[in-house]
Amino acid sequence: MYDVIVIGGGPSGLMATIAAAEQGTRVLLLDKGNKLGRKLAISGGGRCNVTNRMDTEELIKHIPGNGRFMYSPFSVFNNENIISFFESLGIQLKEEDRGRMFPISDKAQTVVDTLLNKVNELGVDIRTNTSVKKVRYDEEKVVGVTIDHGEEIDANAVVIATGGKSVPHTGSTGDGYPWAKEAGHTITELYPTEVPITSNEPFIKSKELQGLSLRNIELSVINPKGKTIITHEGDMIFTHFGISGPAVLRCSQFVVKALKKFKTGKVTMAIDVLPTKSKEDVFQEMKKIAAAEPKKAIKNVLKGYIPERFLLFLLEKIGLDATTPYTNLSHETLRELALEIKEFSFSVNGTLSIEKAFVTGGGVSVKEIYPKRMESKKKAGLFFCGEVLDIHGYTGGYNITVAFSTGYTAGRSAGERILQLQ
Repeated sequence: MYDVIVIGGGPSGLMATIAAAEQGTRVLLLDKGNKLGRKLAISGGGRCNVTNRMDTEELIKHIPGNGRFMYSPFSVFNNENIISFFESLGIQLKEEDRGRMFPISDKAQTVVDTLLNKVNELGVDIRTNTSVKKVRYDEEKVVGVTIDHGEEIDANAVVIATGGKSVPHTGSTGDGYPWAKEAGHTITELYPTEVPITSNEPFIKSKELQGLSLRNIELSVINPKGKTIITHEGDMIFTHFGISGPAVLRCSQFVVKALKKFKTGKVTMAIDVLPTKSKEDVFQEMKKIAAAEPKKAIKNVLKGYIPERFLLFLLEKIGLDATTPYTNLSHETLRELALEIKEFSFSVNGTLSIEKAFVTGGGVSVKEIYPKRMESKKKAGLFFCGEVLDIHGYTGGYNITVAFSTGYTAGRSAGERILQLQ
């Protein structure tokens, strides 16, 4: 018999384990994989972006999937608490662009090892290579779990921290959804978020721009009525199937939702290559650059104004021979080029699969969870944390912040429940 069983050894599960064990409870951590913290070890490009340093209001803006729910867990354990927690365990952190916090070592493994050391120090029992077959309930509450070979383990609290369906090689294969359903929970529709976007445009199929990166652009998703749904700035890259990169990942869920909402096979996206300048600025600047060397081919005069491959592509798109000298150009043609630089639009038809996504949209409905405790409203002693829930953020340390915050809140509340029962 254990006080608390935590299922899943990812970011939220490890944090829940520590928070529960710190209350002096007997904790068992179960994971079906052969090692804990696998998703953590590859997060942040293997450097582990542990959180993002900004105020709560800003943080919540970066969690488009039910971010408002996070006010309560953040009141228990927020990003500043995450930073203090790791620093108290001897991990020094550094702040990078856009508030992202990384270990000074630049190694995600440092974070994983430190968490595992803390788990061991607290005397937690760990079983890896152990699959949970079912979570057991009576009428009102959770009573334990059944693991492979039918062994039943009893507990007064169970924390489900099994992740979503993204990055399945780390063990996130959606195991928690059926257990939640059995307890009476609603699972909202699952969909990929933070995922590369696909396109059938001829220039994508011909791989004309494959491998071309555009930096500090603005990327927009536009609905069939011509209204901009969302704009994100950042970097992007053209691929053999469509587009990828940070700005693209942030736009992806809006593409998914627009395709569904408007029951259409494609949605328009637009790239602004020079977002800090107006269309008129771009036209005047190009005119000035070209007028200085009017006899030179336009492709040579404007070299470096925007990435060369993209410039040549746009010149071809507007039907202009790249070797034409500026003297032979009309102002209309130059304005047309300025427009393409500011509003290059193309159609997209979807995203890669949920398994290829960084994050899962949808999950256990947050309406059925007490936010201050992360406890189920359906069964007492059942707790949820991390990506199994219908909460998702952008990449950049936001999802891991949600995982650590909900994990800590769930673990601490599970521990407190045990102390109340004693």
